[in-house]
Amino acid sequence: MQPEAIREFRKRERVRLIAAREALGEATVGGYRQQIDAYLERVFASLPESPVAFCWPIRNEYDARHFAATLRRRGTLTALPVVIGPGHQLAFREWHSGVILETGPLGIPYPAESRVLVPRVLVLPMVGFDEQGYRLGYGGAYFDRTLAGMEPKPVAIGVAYELARLATIQPQSWDVPMDWVVTERGAYRREKTGLALQGQTG
Repeated sequence: MQPEAIREFRKRERVRLIAAREALGEATVGGYRQQIDAYLERVFASLPESPVAFCWPIRNEYDARHFAATLRRRGTLTALPVVIGPGHQLAFREWHSGVILETGPLGIPYPAESRVLVPRVLVLPMVGFDEQGYRLGYGGAYFDRTLAGMEPKPVAIGVAYELARLATIQPQSWDVPMDWVVTERGAYRREKTGLALQGQTG
């Protein structure tokens, strides 16, 4: 596929997948959230626990705030991303109840004045994902740029619903695959042959 065709493919799939996600009912989204929470707890049994960064949910995404609260009750530091500007890596600031939030790009809240953290784990929403663990985002490349520049590299866990699965996102040189993908079906670990389902909770 030529670069222009890939851009058009991604744009078309992004629109389609977001519309499908936004069409889900509240009860369905809530049920998916509980299932994903359960699988994340299983994944985190063998991963670094602190600090963990997650994203504020928009447009019917998986809501990681419930899982973040569970982590904090265990003593884990949690953070939200902060957009510094176009072409820059994201920063991460500590977030918990009581931290002052301001509104950033796309109307997404971010911590205004809390301390900067360097996360060891990122829990990232995905518009789409493919069989090799590559993530289709909103098109800004913020997380690809951030993951490529972080040292040591954090564990990247992409979260989405199964309806977001694609055969391929047509990955490019700048795309960074997820280490794990978690959906309402289960937790998938990225291996050389692709995503491998690691079991289900029920």
